[in-house]
Amino acid sequence: MDDIEQQFEAFAGTFAVLELVGLAFLVLILGETVWDICIKNRTSYGETIANFIIAAGNSLLDRTVYGLVFVLGLFITQDYAFFEIRTAWWNWILAIVAADFTYYWMHRAEHEIRILWAYHSIHHSSPEFNLTTGLRLAWIEGAIEWIFFVPMILLGFGTVQTIIALAIVVIYQTWIHTEKIGKLGWLDRVFNTPSVHRVHHGSNKQYHDKNYGGILMLWDRFFGTYKSEQEAVIYGITTPVGTWNPLIINFHEFGKIFKEVKHSKSVSDAFGYVCKRPGWKPEADTNKTESLGSD
Repeated sequence: MDDIEQQFEAFAGTFAVLELVGLAFLVLILGETVWDICIKNRTSYGETIANFIIAAGNSLLDRTVYGLVFVLGLFITQDYAFFEIRTAWWNWILAIVAADFTYYWMHRAEHEIRILWAYHSIHHSSPEFNLTTGLRLAWIEGAIEWIFFVPMILLGFGTVQTIIALAIVVIYQTWIHTEKIGKLGWLDRVFNTPSVHRVHHGSNKQYHDKNYGGILMLWDRFFGTYKSEQEAVIYGITTPVGTWNPLIINFHEFGKIFKEVKHSKSVSDAFGYVCKRPGWKPEADTNKTESLGSD
C-alpha cells in the first residue's frame, strides 16, 4: 500500500490538472443542461436526471474499496512485468497512444461479447445524446475494465502512468457527446469528434459497431470499423430499456442473460448467450424464426 501511495504522490500534480479539466467539463455539462431546459424549453429531462444519478453512484463507488479494484489489479500485475519503461517526458505520448489502442480493443470487445455488452450497453441505452450521456457509465465496469490494461503493465508501463494515460483518453471523450457541434472536416477522419461519436451511438443498422476509438480514429480506419455520419442518427439500443430507473438501466441486460441461460437447452447454448455477440440465438431458433418469417 505504501508503494501505491508513493507513486500517486509522485504524480499528484498531474492528477490535480486532470481533476481541474474534469471540473471544467462538469461546468460545461451543467451549462448545456441549463440551456436545454431554460432556453430551448425542453420538457422531458428524465434521461438527464438518470444520467446524473448514475454518475453520482459511480462517484460514490470510486471512493470505496470497490473503487480500488482497478488500481490494485494493475499494481499486482506490475510485479510480473516483462520489461520496465522508466517514466520520462518523452514516453508519455507513447503511453497515451498505447492506452488509446488498448481502449479500442476493450471497447470493441464490449460490443462483440454479450456479457461485456451487458454493462457497456448502459452507456448506449439513452435515446437522447447530450453531454450528460458521457456520465452514463455502468456501476460495475471499473471492476472489469482493468483487465484489458494488464498488457500495458506487462510491457513495462508504470501503473500510475497507465492510469493517467487512460484517464486522458476517457476525459477527452467528454466533449464529443453532443449534437451542438457539426462535422469538422478532416478532423472527423483522424480524431474522435462529435460527428464520429454520434455514429457510434446510433441504433441505425448501418451504424452498428462502428467508431470504437477513444481519441484516434486511425485504429477504426485500419481495422475496418470506421463509419462517417451520413443519415440522421437514431440514438439508443435496438431494444429500448424504457425506463429512467438507474437500477434497471444498470442491470436489465444481466437479467435478460440470466433468463436466457436458465431456459437454455444445452451448455453450448448457455455459453452462446453469455459469450457470443449480442443478439445471438441458437441455430435451431434462428432457423425457426426464418421459417416463420417466410410464410
